[in-house]
Amino acid sequence: MLAVGRVKEGYVAAAVNDFAKRLRPYAPFTAAEVDAAHGGDPAAAMREERARLLSRLAPNDVVWLLDREGEAWSSLELAQHLDALAHSGAARLVVVVAGTFGADPALHARANRRWSLSRLTLLHEWARALALEQLYRAHKILRNEPYHH
Repeated sequence: MLAVGRVKEGYVAAAVNDFAKRLRPYAPFTAAEVDAAHGGDPAAAMREERARLLSRLAPNDVVWLLDREGEAWSSLELAQHLDALAHSGAARLVVVVAGTFGADPALHARANRRWSLSRLTLLHEWARALALEQLYRAHKILRNEPYHH
């Protein structure tokens, strides 16, 4: 997971850490953060954050950008997408969480998929926790292990 900014709220950080720990036995997982842009111009902030995010991506990375206008999947559909990706020979999946103002159009263009957790606008900190929980759930589904109801 590659995200803009730091998780500031302790309870959100605890959830992110918990689901990252749960996910690691199923898939290699690392989290990386880039600095958020400072300033009042949303377009400039998105461009600055885009440059920071893109510099951390390899050309062969599969990028799923969290985006409320993206594809909304059920947990079962997410599991199927992960399974297909695992069998595709892709080197690495990177789930990208943009900053406060969203993602620059060039970041949209780099994304292989745009994944919507909800049509609601979510705090980007919460989006990290929700995405990790869903990735963990999807791996449990793929192994037919209890967790998903």
